Amino acid sequence: MEVVVVVATGVVFGGGVGWLLGRMRARRRAARRAAIAGATVSQARAVEIAVARTLLREAEITAREDALAIRGEALVAARERERDRARKRDWLAGREQAQAASERAVAAERAAIAALAVGIEPALARVARLEAVGAAAAVETRQLLARLAGEDAGVLQRGLAVAEIEQAGAAAARLVRRVAESSSDAEQVRLAQRILGIAAGRLEGHYLIERHHATIPLPPPRDGLAGLAAGELHAIASVAGVKLALSDAADSVRLEGLDGVGREVARRAVARLTDGRGSRAEAAVVAMTKDIARQLDEEIARQGAQAFADLEIEAAHPEIMRLVGRLNWRTSYAQNQLAHAREAAFLCGLLAEELGLDGKLARRAALMHDIGKALTHELDGSHAVIGADYARRLGESEVVANAIGAHHTDEPFVSPYAYLVAAADALSGARPGARRPTDDNFIARIADLERIARGFPGVAEAYAVQGGREVRAHVHEDRIDDLGAVTLSSEIARKIASDLTFPGQIRVTVIRELRAVHTAG
Repeated sequence: MEVVVVVATGVVFGGGVGWLLGRMRARRRAARRAAIAGATVSQARAVEIAVARTLLREAEITAREDALAIRGEALVAARERERDRARKRDWLAGREQAQAASERAVAAERAAIAALAVGIEPALARVARLEAVGAAAAVETRQLLARLAGEDAGVLQRGLAVAEIEQAGAAAARLVRRVAESSSDAEQVRLAQRILGIAAGRLEGHYLIERHHATIPLPPPRDGLAGLAAGELHAIASVAGVKLALSDAADSVRLEGLDGVGREVARRAVARLTDGRGSRAEAAVVAMTKDIARQLDEEIARQGAQAFADLEIEAAHPEIMRLVGRLNWRTSYAQNQLAHAREAAFLCGLLAEELGLDGKLARRAALMHDIGKALTHELDGSHAVIGADYARRLGESEVVANAIGAHHTDEPFVSPYAYLVAAADALSGARPGARRPTDDNFIARIADLERIARGFPGVAEAYAVQGGREVRAHVHEDRIDDLGAVTLSSEIARKIASDLTFPGQIRVTVIRELRAVHTAG
């Protein structure tokens, strides 16, 4: 029993001792760890302090550098301002010196003017006396001449004026007679024919007769794509400015309108819709047609500029070049008017060079001679008069404007270029194959014009001249007076406009004359 107690006591004592030893070891380990942690914290704090000091030094250095840079810039700006102030001071000093010099010069001029004014008054008085003496001498001279001539001075002046007028009339009559004789002279005719032949022979080109169809055939519906509807045609017409009518069978569209450019816009829009390349919504059709019109407008500008470039003449006003380009969609008896204008310009230039005139000026006038045809669907009147008016208002020379207005005798010919333009226009239009033969239609139109004019009371005879562009009605002078002739011309014009369909304009001339005939012998 005592042994057990001793053993137990030893165990308890040994366990206590072990526990004490473990606690001591743990405390030593904790102390070592605390020492290590303290050393680590101290090192970290030392590193942070070193980094902070480094950053502070860098910030101070940067601040000093920035301050130095700002100070340098401020010094440069201050020096520049100082130089600017110096320049302004120098400029003001120069201005003050110039002003002082100007004031001195003005003072000197005023003194000189005052000195001259002192001598002007006597000089003016002398001039007045001399003028009075001269006027009196002129009166005495006229009176003396009147006494010597035995007639009054006014009568003599009127006689001299009449003599001058008679001499001028005689000179004009001689000039007209010489011109008439030269025009009928066989040698002059042969020379003119030779020049025309040379010009026509030097021009070569390939041409096709163009026909601007009024009816556009429509393809049959395919792939679920239906034909054109009235709303789509109305949308196109609202932009193109021409009327589109669908046939009863819905297999074609008829274009009605005189604007060739508008007809081309409508044709392209219909072609795009029938090809299935555009939306069928009305707003989309309007937008598509406007886009086509814009593209065609750009094409017109290019066509006009290209015509001037090909003829090697200086560009005209942009509006004139646009009118020239619009002629590409205008025909006359199936002849493309832009091709006609270019051909006439080449011919006119060749004729001018043969005669020793300015070929470029001749080509310029001939190229623009039909620009009025691009506006006849908008303006009433002769295309020659319209074109000449536009040319004058847009800065063309009077020679060019007169050549445009005179090529159908709407204006008098005032230069050789006007005659050349008329000749080139006739050559181009009369070239074999240039225009589609319309003999039957032409004869019927002439007959209708003469029939309408003869149908009015008092008309003795009527004739259609200038290819149907003018009707001349001869009236009985004992039945129609002068005022009645004016009224009759307007009535005939209204009747022709209401009964006939024709391009351009037809002039109506009523002729009333009194002939007194007596036979001598």
